[in-house]
Amino acid sequence: MRDILDLERYPLDRPGSPDWQALVHRCREELAKDGMFSLHGLMTPETARGAAEALAAKFETESFRHEREHNIYFQDRIEGLAPDHPALQRFKTSNLTLCADQLAGSPVLRLYEWPPFADFLAAAMGKAQLYTMQDPLARVNVMSYGPEQALNWHFDRSEFTTTMLLQAPEEGGAFIYSPELRSEEDPNYDGVERLLTGADPNMRSVTLSPGTLNIFRGRNSPHRVGTVKGEKHRVIAVFSFFDRPGVMFSAKEQIGFYGRAA
Repeated sequence: MRDILDLERYPLDRPGSPDWQALVHRCREELAKDGMFSLHGLMTPETARGAAEALAAKFETESFRHEREHNIYFQDRIEGLAPDHPALQRFKTSNLTLCADQLAGSPVLRLYEWPPFADFLAAAMGKAQLYTMQDPLARVNVMSYGPEQALNWHFDRSEFTTTMLLQAPEEGGAFIYSPELRSEEDPNYDGVERLLTGADPNMRSVTLSPGTLNIFRGRNSPHRVGTVKGEKHRVIAVFSFFDRPGVMFSAKEQIGFYGRAA
């Protein structure tokens, strides 16, 4: 993996070593403090750029254009909220998606299937073990955001999201979030309203560089990707891991996310 990863700075290939343990400790501290951590340049910039360029033609001819109008909850109704409550305002998400079965030979898929990667992520997240997904479509996705496309405000279904930026746009495409805006006990609808009107004092913006691995705790931290400007697309890989083996999406979920079933 040394041909595609900077394993001198990030010794993922040396689990249990002092350097590996120090990296895990740092990542856990950043997760606790900021709700995320990033490994800048884990994948070499040249490899990331090459991976994005290799998929450009597939995005043109094989990708699924995922477009939907939604609220921050991805639900039509929320018990206890009036339909016209500001926390339920709607907006548009749009991107192009390639699935794992379209990524043969990509370093993105190679990284995902490398066992030390899952072992490191589990340690950094405080999990006993993480498993790659069995689903042939969902296990790894690569998303492209072109001019005027964006991933709009939402909460994640899973506790953590694992991504790697492959290509940055000319302008826009920042990752914007508000850490731990809600909790299991308090949905904080007033806080959601402030966020959506631009009045959240805790809102943060992060601009990532190609090759950067980012782990984000998004179940209670709403987030979005800013609208892309210019002709250069924002291209990002999304890795799916679970704390149990054999996870598959249903055919309905596959069709909803990818326009087809496996």
